Amino acid sequence: MVSLALAVDRRTEDRFLDAIVEHGHSVVARLASAADILSLIASRPPDVVLLGATPDTLTAELLAGCDARGVRVIALAASDVERRHAVQLGLHEVFDAESDWSEIERAITGGIPVPSRIGDPTRTSAAPDKGTVVAVWGPSGAPGRTTLAINIAAEIAAAGHTVVLVDADTYGGTVAPALGMLDEAPGFAAACRLAGSESLTRSEFERVAQRYTSPHGAFWILTGLGSPSRWPELSSTRVTRTIQALREWVDFVVVDTGFSLESDEEISSDLFAPRRNAATLSALREADQVIACGLADPVGMARFLRAWVDLGDILTTERVVVVMNRVRASAIGLNPAAQVESTLRRFGGIDAPVLVPHDQQALDTAVLAGRTLRDAAPKSPARIAIRRFVRSQILPEPPMVEGGSGRIPRWLRMPGAKGPRPSP
Repeated sequence: MVSLALAVDRRTEDRFLDAIVEHGHSVVARLASAADILSLIASRPPDVVLLGATPDTLTAELLAGCDARGVRVIALAASDVERRHAVQLGLHEVFDAESDWSEIERAITGGIPVPSRIGDPTRTSAAPDKGTVVAVWGPSGAPGRTTLAINIAAEIAAAGHTVVLVDADTYGGTVAPALGMLDEAPGFAAACRLAGSESLTRSEFERVAQRYTSPHGAFWILTGLGSPSRWPELSSTRVTRTIQALREWVDFVVVDTGFSLESDEEISSDLFAPRRNAATLSALREADQVIACGLADPVGMARFLRAWVDLGDILTTERVVVVMNRVRASAIGLNPAAQVESTLRRFGGIDAPVLVPHDQQALDTAVLAGRTLRDAAPKSPARIAIRRFVRSQILPEPPMVEGGSGRIPRWLRMPGAKGPRPSP
């Protein structure tokens, strides 16, 4: 049972009260302002304060007081202005004001708290000093780069890491529309301009970024260009500086890149002119790991194998993982997994690709709701394959504890999951 103090509007309070009692929780007070909440926690602090994300109820002094007394704060935002207000104060557990109690209940009783960002004193010393950059690339023909990048970010965040998802596609960003977000002001372009003037601070980063909220794990988003004509804003120097700065803020930077790998020198007489593909090339060079994705059908694999040669000219393929999306018998024939693996091995020298099964219904559900697969269709075979891939090949291995039982974590015992990699 959890004791709660409520500082929400009357309609929300009436909507939640029955569910709170039904789940065995108690309401110790109903308050109207930050001053009232501070007075309450000074005398008899509750376990959780559930409040509206308005300046009257959510203040820096309130958060500091709750932190000092170990009181958890969960905010309900009725608008993008309120959501940004909460994020600017450093509060990550922010839900939509129209959320059902079931979402709040999961966060209170079984959700994974969103960890603090780099620079916060609660950050563990075991965490790396700089974040890991994962770039998701694929050839032309909509191979599923954006879908894969979104769900990789979601699975990393659900594992308890801080994540920023960057839309660096200079031919038209689609991360924001896929998650039902507004993209009038492209966040990544704004961050690049700030980086170019060496003024990209933590507060500025939080101002230009948007937040995808979920009880399973929230993450930051730097939205892409709404108009492809704005590509000159993403120069190589700016993109590189921005990605390097992002390493300092979060544990993982997931970059959704463009498709073209042309360097543009041969089609420009000015060697110092902006390059449209500079953002993609810079992101790939900065990445610690590159996810190269393609479509598992005859046309998609032909496009992928042609572009695979160009990718090998830019970076070493040792840090590239190949992921084939939409694996299905209707496009490949019987035993589609074996046929895809055989084709890639024969014509590209690619061994052990990651195969993501086709699940159109789950993908349509996620796009319609503006949610990740983890939130919209958690039992989808496509989501399970992405989760298994993230857990086994992207996330760091948990440290071995001397004298431990030596048991393998349950997620590593799942069929097809890889065990711990041997030490070099």
